[in-house]
Amino acid sequence: MAMFSLRLDDDLANRFDTAALAYGGRSARLRQLVRQEAGALPTSSRPSLAAAGSTRLMVRVRQAEAAFVAQEAEAMGLRPATWVAALVAHRAGEGLRFSAPAERALIAAHGEIHRIGVNVNQIARALNTAVLEGRVLDLEMGELASLRRELAGHMADVRASASAQLAYWAGRP
Repeated sequence: MAMFSLRLDDDLANRFDTAALAYGGRSARLRQLVRQEAGALPTSSRPSLAAAGSTRLMVRVRQAEAAFVAQEAEAMGLRPATWVAALVAHRAGEGLRFSAPAERALIAAHGEIHRIGVNVNQIARALNTAVLEGRVLDLEMGELASLRRELAGHMADVRASASAQLAYWAGRP
């Protein structure tokens, strides 16, 4: 494994260290910058959300375990330390951390559900304010039923995503 070494004046090094804390520290940030410049990491990679009052914990694991953590973290779009922290947080009862793809899927589903809700409100308003008879009312009721089915599908997607995350962190396939 290659090692890079460089000298910086103390002020610049201190400022870099301060900025790098949001990314997991000096080494983690430097590795991220090198991967980014080498085209191995998206430029939009986000910093870790280190909570105030958090404690840095260092553990030693065997190479096979480290490889497992690295593989799982990469699959979820997380850094290995963030993946381990998410696992510990889940086991401590502090909720779930979603993978980047699952998070994007939930955000997309939320947007679709919101759009459907706006449409349902518009239809309900129209039905409440208009006197509809015969075929026009049937068309409106059909559209409302269609939106209901679409909403149920999106809600099923959200439930499936949340269930998959629960199963993942619980160690079930």
